[in-house]
This record gives sequence, C-alpha cells and structure tokens, in this order.
Amino acid sequence: MPLNCSSLAARVPHVSGSGRVINKFTPNHVGSLFFIHHQNPSKYIVSLSNFNQSCSSSTMEDQRNLRVAASEPEKYYKELDVAVRAVQMACALCQRVQDSLISKTNGQVQSKDDNSPVTVADWSVQATVSWLLSKSFGRKNVSIIAEEDVQKLSEADASGLLAAVVNTVNECLAEAPRFGLEGPNMALGASEVLEAISHCNSTGGPTGRFWTLDPVDGTLGFVRGDQYAVALALIEDGEVVLGVLGCPNYPMRKEWLSYHHRYHRIITKLTPPTSESWDKGFVTYATKGSGKAWMQPLLHANKKLVWPNSARPVQVSSIDDPASATFCEPVEKANSSHSFTAGLAHTMGLRKQPLRVYSMVKYAAIARGDAEIFMKFARAGYKEKIWDHAAGVVIIEEAGGVVTDARGHPLDFSKGIYLEGLDRGIIASAGAKLHEKIISAVDASWDSSSL
Repeated sequence: MPLNCSSLAARVPHVSGSGRVINKFTPNHVGSLFFIHHQNPSKYIVSLSNFNQSCSSSTMEDQRNLRVAASEPEKYYKELDVAVRAVQMACALCQRVQDSLISKTNGQVQSKDDNSPVTVADWSVQATVSWLLSKSFGRKNVSIIAEEDVQKLSEADASGLLAAVVNTVNECLAEAPRFGLEGPNMALGASEVLEAISHCNSTGGPTGRFWTLDPVDGTLGFVRGDQYAVALALIEDGEVVLGVLGCPNYPMRKEWLSYHHRYHRIITKLTPPTSESWDKGFVTYATKGSGKAWMQPLLHANKKLVWPNSARPVQVSSIDDPASATFCEPVEKANSSHSFTAGLAHTMGLRKQPLRVYSMVKYAAIARGDAEIFMKFARAGYKEKIWDHAAGVVIIEEAGGVVTDARGHPLDFSKGIYLEGLDRGIIASAGAKLHEKIISAVDASWDSSSL
C-alpha cells in the first residue's frame, strides 16, 4: 500500500549546526498540513497547505519558507507509519474487549497451556496486526513472531470462541480507514482469521527481517482492568530497528500511577470528560539511531488519526542518584524474584517504593521519565521471550536510556524466540551512570542470592 501524504504530515526538516538536514517528527498544529511529494522517494519537498489562521504572522512566514529538499526519506518511515497505526487500532480493540470483560463474565477468558489467561483480545489483536502488515507490505514480505497460536481456537468445542474472535477482528478492521489504513473489501471469514493468526510462525534468527508481536502483554493485568501493553517491533539482521508500545490504561499524569486502577476507573466515571483524569492511554515509539522517542495519545472514538496525532518527544529522567530513583518490577512473582530486587534496592540505597506494573508498560514508564530503573531477575528455568522486550528496548535506548543484561551485555535478539545467553537478568535504566551503579550492585550481591 503506498504511503499517504497525510501519513508523513509534519515531518519538518531540522538543520543541524553542521548544515546537515535532519528529519524530525513534530506535532501538528490544528489546521496545518505539510505534504511530502513522494513520487520521487529519493528526494522530497516539504510545502505548506491550509495553514492555521490563528498562528502569528512570523510563524506563518517561517512555515511558508519551509521548502527544503532532503537527500533521502527517513529510514523505516513507512514501517513506522503502519506499525503505529496498527497498534492504535489494536489498543482500541483491547479497550472494547476489556470493558466487556469488566462489565460481565461472558466466557471470554480462557486458559493457555501454561495456565496464564488468554482472551479474545490476544487472538483478535494478533489476527488484526498480522492482516494489516500483510496488506501494507505484501504477505510474502511479512514474517512475524507472535505469542499466540490457533490450537485452542481450532478445537471442536471452540466454535463460540472462534466466532467471537472473528467478530472482534472484523469490527476492528472496519475502522481501518479512520486510522489511515486500508481495510478488507468484505468481512473476513473464520478461515481467513485463523490464517492471519497462523501466519505469525516465524522462528527469527540472525539474518533477514521479521516482526515480533505480543498482542496483549500483561494479560493478567488486562483481565483485572489494570495495566497491559500491545507491543510490536521490527528486527532486521538480529537488531531491533523499530519499536511501538501501546499502553491503553497508562495515565498521562504521573501522579495517577500511585492510585489503584479501580479507583482511577471510578474517578474517571464521576468526573466530566473535560477533566484531565480522563487523559489516559498512549502509543510510544522509536526507530533505531534516530535519537528520539515519541508519545502520541490514543485516538478517541469517532476521530480520525492525523499523523503524528499530537505526538511529543519523550526522554528518560536525568536522575542518576539511586537514593532518588524509582524502580519498576513485575507484579507477578511467578517468573521473577522480588526478594532479590528488594535486597538489591536496599544495597543501592533505593528509598522509594517500587512501581509494580504489569507488562512492558515498565519500559514506557522509564522512557518518559516516570521511573528510572527496571530490574528483572528470572527464576531458574524461566526463559525470556523476545516479544516481551524488543519494542521496549529500542524505545528506552532512543529516549536516552540503557538496557542490558545484568552483566552489562546488550540483549541478543538474533537467536530465535528466546533471549539466549542472558546473563543473570535484565536491567533498564535512565542513563549510563545510573546503569553502572546497578551493575556494580548486582555483582556485589549475586553470590549471596539463590538465583
């Protein structure tokens, strides 16, 4: 699918001190549209159309003078464009399913082989994103590693569950034009939905290009009405080059993080829609080497997505003193050691209470400066999957942070579906200086641990 001009709106060139043109995304002004002439993709011109009359005359003059030729489009711009739109759609789907789960018990929660819950949202998001990527780039050109398979959906007694998934997928894809994507000409049948889910069968590896998708990361949080994430990343020759995280229940105001999600839900129902308490949910994203990470709010119902949808840059915290830092850790104890992280926090002088949230929302919290440290030390026998970390890693790194294993080595996404060779655990932090202190503390405490 060719990239619409509107999908590149507000890609405003920035001239560095050396005179080199650097393309950056900037939030749209109301009524302002920048069109990119992409008939010749190696060179494009930025021009102004329909400028907001409320802008000052000097600003208007500056915009009129924006006729800068760039040598080549930003790398991965089309992949990023499609990925962000697809995750926005997936978040809208998840919100509808979560509201249904909370309002009544209707059989939409199932159990996977590992006894973790899986919902209609997991399969529906996987089918939707798989279909959208294949439509946008061609099925033969799209390889995906994702968490879910069709085994349970294909069982004889799962006809009702499959019908619910098919209906949810078609409801979502019917809204594709609202998100700037092309939907199907007619509703998908059960076989087409199962095929889209099954297409996510890549095994990864050190060469080539593939996507990783966790359709609902933090499913326990999802079914409890709490935090969860939709995580999509692009890996090329073993390196994460693009990451998108959708965090539908993450409040835009940091102070709301300290409140229980049920309290937040009650307050938002009791306050008017204009209140900031309603301001929750966003998509954050980054491309490798851009030096920028971005956050845009979720698209409200009946609105159309205009790129980049009021996006603003996010940056990690400048705190490098452990005594002033906030650290995140998983809510569930099943696959991580809270006791070791608690002891490590004490050793480092971390005084603040940990921010315990489900899923890759922890990566988003660090990227936008709400916390400084994420530590996860898996229990013996647990193997980390790449879809649980890929998107978050590139977003934190481009926001100015650091992510390594607990020995200080970069995470290796080239070995298949698992993070093979992971030493001790995973540490993400707001900066190199703080990161070094954490690594040193782990070294000093590791021999006395039972991990």
